[in-house]
Amino acid sequence: MSEQRRTERLDQPREPRGAKLPRFDAEAFGRWSEGIARSMGTANFIVYMTVVIAAWFAWNTLVPAGLRFDPYTFTFLTLVLSLQASYAAPLILLAQNRQTDRDRVALEEDRRRATMQKADTEYLAREVAALRIALGEVATRDFLRSELARLAEELDDATQRRQRLERRQQDRPALREAAEPRVDGEPGVAAEPRGRGKQRGGREQRGRGEPRGAGEPLDEPIGELDGDFTRDGRPEGPAQER
Repeated sequence: MSEQRRTERLDQPREPRGAKLPRFDAEAFGRWSEGIARSMGTANFIVYMTVVIAAWFAWNTLVPAGLRFDPYTFTFLTLVLSLQASYAAPLILLAQNRQTDRDRVALEEDRRRATMQKADTEYLAREVAALRIALGEVATRDFLRSELARLAEELDDATQRRQRLERRQQDRPALREAAEPRVDGEPGVAAEPRGRGKQRGGREQRGRGEPRGAGEPLDEPIGELDGDFTRDGRPEGPAQER
């Protein structure tokens, strides 16, 4: 007894006491039970079982009494059918439990795939929205055409303004000549300063509907008489002393 206690080790589990039950493969037994339950749930099983019971009844009723192995009340048949029912019910329940486990695993897998598909769909939706935003900022063919047409119109307007300005500059000497005083020998004509004549010519030009350009420089006084008058018509310098 003391030697047995010495041989026991605390780092190892103790062997279970009592009778050892036989071990079996649960997976193989489950497949076997599913096969039986699947065969019992078919029309062939019902037809074969009906044929066997009818033959049992006919044999134990029509044959001579000495050959009957289960006479009337059919006690042995009742025992066989009860035994079949007692084993069929657990086998069917076992097959249903295995099917329930498979359904649960399939449901979890379907839920996981649905979650992944939802995440993928949301990602694709975000990517499509980002692409639409990016494409909205890209210059399209219609946008380029409209911009080029606008630039062409602006260039045409600038060219027309430049041509009008050049025509005004070309017409300016003629206006100055028209604004100069006439010859002193002509009777009834008084000489007037160039500045006033030029101002009058400019007023007449503006009166005809030609506006002064925004960037057009003011006329500078030309000659001695023009230098003696300012824009408001008051004399300056020697003219003021006289």
